[in-house]
Amino acid sequence: MGEENKVILHGVWASPFSKRVELALKLTGIPLEYVEEDLQNKSPQLLRCNPVHKKIPVRVHNGKPIAESLVILEYIDETWKNSPRLLPKDPYKRAKVRFWTSFVQQQLFDTMFTVTKTEGEAQRKAVKEVSEKLQVLEEGIKELFPNGNPCIDSQNIGLLDIVILSLLGPHKVQEEVLGIKIIDPEKTPLIFAWLTAINQLTVVKESTPPHDKLVALLKFLRENSLKSSA
Repeated sequence: MGEENKVILHGVWASPFSKRVELALKLTGIPLEYVEEDLQNKSPQLLRCNPVHKKIPVRVHNGKPIAESLVILEYIDETWKNSPRLLPKDPYKRAKVRFWTSFVQQQLFDTMFTVTKTEGEAQRKAVKEVSEKLQVLEEGIKELFPNGNPCIDSQNIGLLDIVILSLLGPHKVQEEVLGIKIIDPEKTPLIFAWLTAINQLTVVKESTPPHDKLVALLKFLRENSLKSSA
């Protein structure tokens, strides 16, 4: 691969935002150089490539950096058009995918983080809110899966699949650490089937860190959050 086509990804192994981009690049078959960042000691390259937010992920292509995971995913879709597309060609379907992607990003992510870093009444309130928002998502995605059976493979996995995976793909890890049922197959059977189908893909399995490693990390992050808020 020539220097002019070089793709570099600055990320963190446990970041759901980094994993989104890493998975999308693997799906498109684009060779990449992955740079693991230390967020306590960010590299000069990261700070130079993302001077505004100074955050990961940052993807560099042809020497040009792009930040923010959702922006990067759309760039990948628009740049490598011969690879499996992340967004539907039909304008209406594309708009619906963007709408529900925004819903997951704006409505579910923050609430799930609140569940992770709180306890007691604050956590119960956040869990109730997550449950309500999952019900909204369950109804909304019925239009995307009209036969009620999400058939996902490496050729049709898209933007919304990647984003929901980055949040709820490790729901068994979240449930083990928190002792709370996050994804209930009886209450949200379509979301449960959807996540199950995505998690069974070989490319997803290869990109997912070991369960025990994720459990240890989530326990560590939760304990730190509870200590700092005490």
